[in-house]
Amino acid sequence: MMQKVWVLILSVTTFHQIFSQDTVRISQTELEQKIIDNNLQVKMAQKEAELADAELLGTRAMYLPNINASYTFSNTNNPLYAFGSKLNQERITMMDFNPDNLNSPKSISNFATKLEIQQPLINIDAVYQKKAGQIKSDVLKIKTERTRESVQFELKKAYMTLQMAYKTVGTLENARKTTMANKKVIDNYYKNGIIQKSEVLYMDVRLKEIENQIAYAKSNIKNASDYLYFLLDENYGNKVLKPTETLEYHENIVESNPALNSNRKDLLAYQKSLEAYDLMIKSSQAKFLPKLNAFGSFEMYDNKIAQFDANGYLAGIQLSWNVFDGLKSKSEQQRLKAELSKAQTEIQQYEKQSQLELQKISRQVQDAENKVNLTKMAWEQNKEAYRIRKNRYDQGLEKSADLLTAETQMSQKELEHIQAIYEYNTAVEYYKFLKN
Repeated sequence: MMQKVWVLILSVTTFHQIFSQDTVRISQTELEQKIIDNNLQVKMAQKEAELADAELLGTRAMYLPNINASYTFSNTNNPLYAFGSKLNQERITMMDFNPDNLNSPKSISNFATKLEIQQPLINIDAVYQKKAGQIKSDVLKIKTERTRESVQFELKKAYMTLQMAYKTVGTLENARKTTMANKKVIDNYYKNGIIQKSEVLYMDVRLKEIENQIAYAKSNIKNASDYLYFLLDENYGNKVLKPTETLEYHENIVESNPALNSNRKDLLAYQKSLEAYDLMIKSSQAKFLPKLNAFGSFEMYDNKIAQFDANGYLAGIQLSWNVFDGLKSKSEQQRLKAELSKAQTEIQQYEKQSQLELQKISRQVQDAENKVNLTKMAWEQNKEAYRIRKNRYDQGLEKSADLLTAETQMSQKELEHIQAIYEYNTAVEYYKFLKN
C-alpha cells in the first residue's frame, strides 16, 4: 500500500515539474518588446517600405550619368561598311579610292572598343517623379508605424484574454472547492438518512458541470497562449504562457464626445498620399516641356584583336521635346486626376467612419463601466445570499437544492463580473488605439 502511495506522490511531483517547465510566465511589457521585431505583419509592412525605398533609388537616373562600354568584332565586304571600317582604322590609301576597290572591296575585319556616356541635365518630369516616390516611401513608413500600433493593440487584447482565462479557472476552482466541501456535508447527511439520494445527485451534477467549465477555460488558456505565440512568430509547442499581472479593473476617463485626431498615423498617411497624386499629375504635364541631355562617346578601332591604333570621340548636347504623343500624356493626366478625386472621396469616407467608430467605442466604454459596477453589485449580493443560505443550511433550515442554487448563482455572477472587466479593459484599449 505504501509503495502505491509513493508511486502516486512521485507521479504527481513529476507532472508538476513538467507543467512548470511548460508554463512560461511573461509580462505585457516583455511581450510588447518582443513583438516590435518579431511580428510577421509588422515585418511585411517594413518590407513594403523597403521596397518603396528601393524603387526610389531608380529615380537617381535623373541626375546620374548612364555609361556603357562595348567591344565588338565584325567582318564585312559591304562597300559602305568596309570603307567606313577602314576609315575608322585610319588605314585609307589612294588605292582605296579606286572605283573597283570601292565597289567590290575585299572583306575587312574590324575590332571596335566604344565607351558611351549619356548625362541628363534638365528633365522636369523626372524631378516630379522623384518627389512622388519620396512621398510614397514616407507614406509606407507611416503605415508601418500604424501597423505596429495595431499589432500592439491586438497583443494587449490577447494578453487580457489570457488573463481572463486564468482568472476564470481560478474562480471555477474556488467554486469546485466550495462544492466539494458542501458535497462532504451532504454525503454525511445521506449516510445518516437525513436527506434523499436526489440531493446527492444534484450535487454530483453541479460538480461535473464545474469540472467541464474548468476544462473549457483551460482550453481557452491554451488558445490565447497559442495566439500570443503566433503574434510573436515563435514556436509554442507544448508551452503555455501565464501572465504575471492579473485581470483588474482600473477606471479610465474617456471623453463623451471625442474628436478624431488628424495626426493619427493612418489618417496622416492617407492625406500625405494625396501629395503623391498631385506630383504625378505635374510629372505627366511636364512631359511636354523640353529636355536637355548631354552625350558623348570615345571609340577605338583596329583590324587586329586587342589593338587600338585608331581612336576618335563624339560629344554634344541635345534639346528635345515631345510635341504630340497621340494624346497619351493627356489620357494619363485624366486618369491620375480621376484617381486623385477617388482617393479624396475615400479619405473623406474613412475619416467620417473613423469618427463614427470613435464615438461608438466611447459609448461602449461607458456602457462597459456600468456593466462592471452592476455585475460587481450582483456578485456581492449573491455572495451575501449564499452566506445566509449556508448558515441556514448548517442549521437545517434550508434544502440542499436551495444551497446549490445559491452557490451556482454566486459563481455565475463572479464569472459575469470577470467578463465585464475584460470587456471594459478591451474597450478602453481600443478607444486609446482609435484616439491616438
